[in-house]
Amino acid sequence: MEIISTKENKSYGIKFEAKEDKKLFGWAYLYIMYNDLHEEPFGFLENVFVKEEHRGKGIGKKLIENVINEAKRHNCYKLVGTSRYERSEVHAMYIKIGFKDYGKEFRMDF
Repeated sequence: MEIISTKENKSYGIKFEAKEDKKLFGWAYLYIMYNDLHEEPFGFLENVFVKEEHRGKGIGKKLIENVINEAKRHNCYKLVGTSRYERSEVHAMYIKIGFKDYGKEFRMDF
């Protein structure tokens, strides 16, 4: 058996920023990605962050809602988001928004 790699440039990222008076206090990324099992892309929600002094004001929810709307606009067949185990308040927000606790993430840091 032979494993061959090919470079594809079909994926891209979109950054969403929460700002007021030109001060950045939150962001989220949506990556639009493709695979060989579907014609439509899927979305990957990554690096959702709100500065600590701005948390609890609905900013994270608004960022995620914008990501969801953009993923739908790009005709994504699914949106995947990950979160660390210790962020139970974030998990509750995701579920309230409509995400399902679907699987487990495996990670390798370099």
